[in-house]
Amino acid sequence: MLKTHNFKWQGAVAVLVGLMGVGGAGSVFSIAYAETIIKIDGSSTMHPITEAVAENFRKEKKGAVEVTVGISGTGGGLAKFCAGEIDIVNASRPIQRREIKACDKARIEYVELPVAFDPVTVVVNPQNSWAKTMTVAELKKIWEPSAEGKITRWSQVNPAWPNEPFRLYGSGADSGTFDYFTRAIVGKAKSSRRDFMASEDDKMLAQGVAGDKNGLGFFGFGNYKQNEDKIRAVAIDNGTGEGVLPSAETVEDGTYQPLSRPIFIYVSMKAAEKPEVKEFVGFYMKNASAAVREVRYIPLPPRAYSKSLEIFKTKRVGTVFDGFLPVGLTIDDLLRRERFQGMLDDDMGLMLDDSLRREARLQENQQY
Repeated sequence: MLKTHNFKWQGAVAVLVGLMGVGGAGSVFSIAYAETIIKIDGSSTMHPITEAVAENFRKEKKGAVEVTVGISGTGGGLAKFCAGEIDIVNASRPIQRREIKACDKARIEYVELPVAFDPVTVVVNPQNSWAKTMTVAELKKIWEPSAEGKITRWSQVNPAWPNEPFRLYGSGADSGTFDYFTRAIVGKAKSSRRDFMASEDDKMLAQGVAGDKNGLGFFGFGNYKQNEDKIRAVAIDNGTGEGVLPSAETVEDGTYQPLSRPIFIYVSMKAAEKPEVKEFVGFYMKNASAAVREVRYIPLPPRAYSKSLEIFKTKRVGTVFDGFLPVGLTIDDLLRRERFQGMLDDDMGLMLDDSLRREARLQENQQY
């Protein structure tokens, strides 16, 4: 049985690297000389996008403002955010009910700003010649809790596959990617076998699969694209009988399902009272599309960023997801929600004019 490993030492390494720098944009020396600091933490999936924006913002401000971008996972970042410890949180899923309650208790108001679409990507080693397409049912058979210690060989998943043991690599428990993947594949967020190599750092997961002929993993699309010469994406068959590979085209046309999801930043309205935070968010929304493309993610249409900037400027606080973790959203679905600002039911696109339906949904949320 594989041991579960949660790699928590990346932050310490980052500090050491910073200490070794000589005034680099992200080093502790530049932080010391910066007049103000904007604190961001959260999703490893969102990190490359926000870091790209932050780097350009640092240059524009000529060192007067430092932006720190940590990686503690969506769950870890939202815990800090709702405790008032950071200004902005990167999130690879919508804020959930328990987090909404935590923010409410701490009187942290926020705006929810979608930044990109990310097709969670299932990957294997290039030497894997058999698992070119996998069904949702096959993935569930591998990842569901009852598979732990029992489903360990490829042939147990599909008789046509080799009788060799596979090894699993996936996002850690604090990751929004882990929440979304388990919700989409197993049917319930955080419901998963535990005998897999887990990390909040997508790069480590990619390295693991790249060095393991029988490796199988999942993480964000951007990290896959940055390592596609070392790993191979698996086409997903969601019941249509045809496998679909993740790409900008299959996300935009809605055919890559159920692993396509929006990713966000949440901005504290208290933090946004500070001129540097307000300026940074405006800079982010105006430059988001270019930053998303730079790190090989999938941008939203230009009107989506204009809408987000309007939401921020007019302080339209809260979430359009009611604390629910939806599966199967398309870009059009997301934009429809944004247009009505929380007036739509979760997966059906129906007006929330039925208080009983809303209450039933909130009770259901407690399962996730």
